[in-house]
Amino acid sequence: MSGHTHDDIDWADRLAQLRMADTLDAMALTPVARRLVGSVPERPTVVDVGSGAGGMSVLFARELAHRSGGTVVLVDTTPKLLAEAERAVAAVAAGSVEVVSLSGDLADPGLAGRVPAADLVWASGVVHHVGDQQAALRTLAGLLRPGGVLAISEGGLEMRCLPWDLGVGRPGLEQRLHAARSAWFSRMRAGIPGSVAMPYGWPRALREAGLADVESFGALIDHPMPGSDLLREYVVHRVGWFAESAEEWLDADDLAAIAALTDPGSPDFLGHRDDLYLFGAKEIHCGRLR
Repeated sequence: MSGHTHDDIDWADRLAQLRMADTLDAMALTPVARRLVGSVPERPTVVDVGSGAGGMSVLFARELAHRSGGTVVLVDTTPKLLAEAERAVAAVAAGSVEVVSLSGDLADPGLAGRVPAADLVWASGVVHHVGDQQAALRTLAGLLRPGGVLAISEGGLEMRCLPWDLGVGRPGLEQRLHAARSAWFSRMRAGIPGSVAMPYGWPRALREAGLADVESFGALIDHPMPGSDLLREYVVHRVGWFAESAEEWLDADDLAAIAALTDPGSPDFLGHRDDLYLFGAKEIHCGRLR
């Protein structure tokens, strides 16, 4: 989720939220890790570019430990996240799984010269933070050995977590948060140095990067109500972050409602509710270097 330094987001400050998201996504992404590890040779080198708090690499390490082992390489630009990812992956890596951490930026075309040749490269929510997304995919493909697989997680169904009517402010707050976030995203993309339009979908982009056997599949995130304490805490963080980043696209009434919903001292605090949930889907696109 990081692995970039050009979007003005303090990813180290988001560590708690990243950890919670990793925990909530683990059940849905475990089959994804198993499927991807199963598509490459025994004892592979798996490179996670933009490893964030290490959630997906933990799943890769577990799958490798169940097989004949291998190597997990963590790549990120944020030292705090890289240290957390290394700690998390080392905690589950068996003796047959080596863990390597490297500081590296996906926007650096020389990244391939610093990262071990990979059988599997994973990048989740990273490519869209690089100005030239197509060039970033070529950089990722350049990390692969012949026959290796590049898998990216981009797009899908936006996560939903709130009832339509929260009893404070106007109904439909979550839909307006998503619209505001979309406006923020468009400006973020336009503001990245060297930003280049990519007016086609991720499968075509993978083919343009020189990959074959391109396919896409989804991973459903489904935590029904009543949510756990962890889910409630995550929703509070998520709503607060959306409002913070997209504040200028929200009106005063919505901002007042969000302030009440994210204030632990408010009777409207989201953390006190039993009707929060998490529902959405991550889309994974992958291709093989022939």
